[in-house]
Amino acid sequence: MSVEIVDLCVNCWACVDVCPSDAISASNTHMLVNAKKCTECEGDYADPQCASICPIESAILDSGGFAINPPGSLTGIPPETLAEAMNEIQAR
Repeated sequence: MSVEIVDLCVNCWACVDVCPSDAISASNTHMLVNAKKCTECEGDYADPQCASICPIESAILDSGGFAINPPGSLTGIPPETLAEAMNEIQAR
């Protein structure tokens, strides 16, 4: 089991220091998780620490491929409301 950091990652490095397994490293495009080291923080924390500090929604997926911080979870703005607002702004 391992989390995956996808290309939405902005390489802010916030996750590196909080990973208790030292499983996260940098690449040219986004942070990478060493699946052999990653435990999803099971046994250490209730939630993966990388996701608890990540400022980008949907950048970290759990072992099932689901976003740990799905759209709207960090901003509190439902995705539908955000899409409507963006459409209104772009129509101006």
